[in-house]
Amino acid sequence: ISFESKGFPMKAGQVISLTLLCVVAASAQENFDAARYLGTWFNIQKLPDVFQKGECSTATYSLKSPEVVGVLNRELLADGTINSITASVKAKDPSEPAKLEVSFIENSPPVPYWVLSTDYDNHGLVYSCTDYGLFHVDFAWIMSRKQETIVELQSILASAGVSVDKLLATNQYEAYCSAMSQ
Repeated sequence: ISFESKGFPMKAGQVISLTLLCVVAASAQENFDAARYLGTWFNIQKLPDVFQKGECSTATYSLKSPEVVGVLNRELLADGTINSITASVKAKDPSEPAKLEVSFIENSPPVPYWVLSTDYDNHGLVYSCTDYGLFHVDFAWIMSRKQETIVELQSILASAGVSVDKLLATNQYEAYCSAMSQ
């Protein structure tokens, strides 16, 4: 069964590893401040996945409650429509505030969302790994407050064990993405 036949067109294959456990060599950012992370982030590069199909993708974080951050993910699809999904993000353990969990569907199990590095004003590096018994699935995103490429951050992801050679660039050219500002 292909993902395409199930309605998930893919540019590249989801990163699936046939090992039993997620192994993260890097740790999440120390002293993470969720309030400073709020606002809009542009997806610059990411590992391939089955659910992000468009370009010009952004994630906008807002405070829902003292312990919960809301996120609105948006992308421009090839047919010119804007696709969006909302989620809730919260720290799994308040003593490790950068090791977050995200839930896209109410009452579904949350998935890891670790902020490996951010300076809050320019870049954010996010990693996620979910175990599924005999295999695990990796996700990684290089995020920016601006629509620009941040190649030097790939070395941080590589040191965390992420296959940076599989990262896909997201089109963030202002002219192409103009529909997203409407």
